[in-house]
Amino acid sequence: MRSDRVRSVLYLPASNARAIEKARTLDCDVAVLDLEDAVAPEAKAAARAAAVEAVRGGGFGPRLGVRINGLDTDWGPDDLAAMKAAGATLVVAPKVETPEAVHALSAGLGKGCALWAMIETPRALMTLADIASADGALDGLMLGVNDLGKALGTGALGTGASADREPFKPWLAMLVAAARANGLLAIDGVFNRIDDADGLAAEAAQGRLYGFDGKSLIHPSQIAAAKAAFSPSDAEIVQARAVVAAFAQPEAGNQGAIRVDGAMVERLHLEQAKALLARAQG
Repeated sequence: MRSDRVRSVLYLPASNARAIEKARTLDCDVAVLDLEDAVAPEAKAAARAAAVEAVRGGGFGPRLGVRINGLDTDWGPDDLAAMKAAGATLVVAPKVETPEAVHALSAGLGKGCALWAMIETPRALMTLADIASADGALDGLMLGVNDLGKALGTGALGTGASADREPFKPWLAMLVAAARANGLLAIDGVFNRIDDADGLAAEAAQGRLYGFDGKSLIHPSQIAAAKAAFSPSDAEIVQARAVVAAFAQPEAGNQGAIRVDGAMVERLHLEQAKALLARAQG
């Protein structure tokens, strides 16, 4: 499993100068300046210039990424070239549907720049294994739930959405499996109802249960809940320490499984415990 801290991935419109400046002060793990959905067509060029200035200017506490427009749009190729020239270290690409798209995007990135591919169409779901295993700069997969819900016809992200994202469950599991099989980050989709704190907490907890590394966010008020959900809890830390301590005892010897607090624990659980403690310290 990747160790990168991507618990909270906040989207901010690159067309909003105040939002860019605010991003420098936020405690999210990753800030993504958006050139795609959050920017009107007539503002695309100005937003691109603002993103270039932000990347070059630096000063961001969180890791900084830029979501470009698709390469099949009028703005995408220029976005990609501008990010390479600016020295961007993370590019998020929307509506990636094929491994060939991963190759094309990777070829246009600067050295050392990571690529996150958004999975948000039915075709992408059908080619997900090929996308995830494509050679190139691919570093993470992101679930684009709004576009995916629209394309599938589920209506799953409206105000009357299923509280447990029932229509999305197969795709939640599939994306995490594809990411894990290829050493990639898995980042859950956005939660649209900004004022529904309980709903956000529940959905973030569900995302972690499915194995996601973090969650995409649309408002700074969502950062704390995402970081809490995707960080080890106090109870988990106590349990992990107990597992590590138990296997360190002489009587554990070379046993493959031992009893800890009334449960049988195998050495694979020891590896999980050590990984969890490492994340907690990070």
